[in-house]
Amino acid sequence: MDWINLLLIEHSSLQAIVIVSLICAIGMALGKVKIAGISLGVTFVFFIGIIAGHIGLSIDPAMLKYAENFGLVIFVYALGLQVGPGFFSSLAHGGVKLNVLGLSLALITLITAIALTYVTPVSIPDMMGLFCGATTNTPALGAVQQTLSQLGIPSSTPALGCAVTYPLGVVGVIIAVIIMRKLFIKPNEISDAPIGSLPKPKITEFEVSNPGIYGKTIEEIARLSNCHFVISRLWHNGTVSIPTSSSRLEAGDRLLVVSTPDDVEALHIVFGEQDKTDWNANDIDWNTVDRQLVSQPFIVTRRQINGKTLGSLRLRNLYGVNISRVYRSGLALLATPDLRLQLGDKIIVVGEQKAIDKIEPMIGNTINVLNEPNLFAVFIGIVLGIALGSIPFHFPGIGVPISIGLAGGPIIMGILVGTFGPRLHMVTYTTTSANLMLRAIGLALYLACLGLESGAHFFETVFRSEGLLWILLGMLLTIVPVLILGLFTVKVLKFDFGTTTGMLCGSMANPMALDYANSILPGDHQSIAYATVYPLSMFARVILVQIVILALM
Repeated sequence: MDWINLLLIEHSSLQAIVIVSLICAIGMALGKVKIAGISLGVTFVFFIGIIAGHIGLSIDPAMLKYAENFGLVIFVYALGLQVGPGFFSSLAHGGVKLNVLGLSLALITLITAIALTYVTPVSIPDMMGLFCGATTNTPALGAVQQTLSQLGIPSSTPALGCAVTYPLGVVGVIIAVIIMRKLFIKPNEISDAPIGSLPKPKITEFEVSNPGIYGKTIEEIARLSNCHFVISRLWHNGTVSIPTSSSRLEAGDRLLVVSTPDDVEALHIVFGEQDKTDWNANDIDWNTVDRQLVSQPFIVTRRQINGKTLGSLRLRNLYGVNISRVYRSGLALLATPDLRLQLGDKIIVVGEQKAIDKIEPMIGNTINVLNEPNLFAVFIGIVLGIALGSIPFHFPGIGVPISIGLAGGPIIMGILVGTFGPRLHMVTYTTTSANLMLRAIGLALYLACLGLESGAHFFETVFRSEGLLWILLGMLLTIVPVLILGLFTVKVLKFDFGTTTGMLCGSMANPMALDYANSILPGDHQSIAYATVYPLSMFARVILVQIVILALM
């Protein structure tokens, strides 16, 4: 039986691997079980960890903290890397609204917590501990303890309150999402079209009938119209061609134009008559539109063009082909000259077959290249993210320096590397399956260790005299504000359910709830919304709890 003792009881690196792996395996297996059509997925690992800690299983504290932090860093960095390509477009189109909503949820939860101190026997310090646990915000707890210590007030009970309500905060957001989805959200409100995303490019046919542009070049028209568009085909006197910026338009020319939906009406005025043909249907065979030109997709796999702009490739002038659309991380992008290509982009090339065959070696189009892991961007990004998260920020009137921590730094760095890495010719592309694997492993490690850490004294604390009251208050602080703001966002502001869920999970700093949302909803917009609001909401809570203690104590 010594080998069993070696594997399960005696602290060692081997025993730590076995215990954590067992917790993850059992939790993931049970997470697939559905009750009333609902399963908790990887979140079940957290509960198995609590049970394991309760029955006396433990691992070396240093190894426990290492695995917990490393798992969290891997998860949030991979998430940032995934949403990076679409993050700043989301921030520009709807990020301000999302951050206002995220801060509103933080304020609603905090005001509720303050109000509860007047109707319950729970003190302000203890209530702030409950607040930190209910919103799963451990950096805020650190700020609470440091502020109390500066005021000469004992800071142990807030930590105890946070430990009790933290597991409930994890599950409470998931429960709120389930309630909204099952009882209040109609199927047509669960959409693939996220609030704040870039508008999908639209293809429109025009006939040149505006005398003001007769004889003008496409470059001159683009400058006069102040619109972004790409002309993929030009029919002149029955002959189709790929136009260049110096091509001149004449009366009766037919154009196939790719633009944003918002620019269609303006282009109607510029070019003239708009044809009613629907060129945006998914079943169009572009190779039958005309006999001379073909439309062919290519995948960017050649590292030498990673980060280069479309204009710098001069494909029209050198090869007589045109790139009409670019698809990146599920987003359809307008192929403007200043758009920078990234490894893994799917581009739609229009031209004669001979010309298209010539540019294939330039683009790459070798799928196997994308399956090779690009780990440099992962590890250097993690190092930079941890460094960013540890930078202390000083604010007037607050004596404690504030940092964005292990969760905030890596997710911001993941976004920056995913967005700007290609401009430095850094290969940041990871396949969807590889990214999901990184996130799943990281989150499972984090949950297993968090549960194991909480489980040792969880039930003992819960059944203290004030424990049940703390549980009730913690659930109240988690579920009620999320339900109120979530329903307001969907029903009144008309945000789609995926974006709303991501915003709620990000504001509550709850990656487990985000993983659950990703498992039940299509697309990546809940992840983008999460990454959009997480840093500011987490930072705001750290500041707000200190202000409350300094003002009310």
